[in-house]
Amino acid sequence: MYKYEIILYWSNEDQAFVAETPELPGCMAHGDDQESALGNIKEAMRFWIDRARELGRSVPEPKGERLTLA
Repeated sequence: MYKYEIILYWSNEDQAFVAETPELPGCMAHGDDQESALGNIKEAMRFWIDRARELGRSVPEPKGERLTLA
């Protein structure tokens, strides 16, 4: 289980729930409901981390605290 912060919101433009993991740049997923968006972001996080490792890139450690938004 990854311990990265997940931001979940409704997108009028996409007509779907969107989940983002800000600590993993570009890691996003969507779903018709909150549960499917969360399930999809977990899969996207796993793929993001696996791919970064395959490419020899660093994987950030989860901060373990709420991110501050400007």
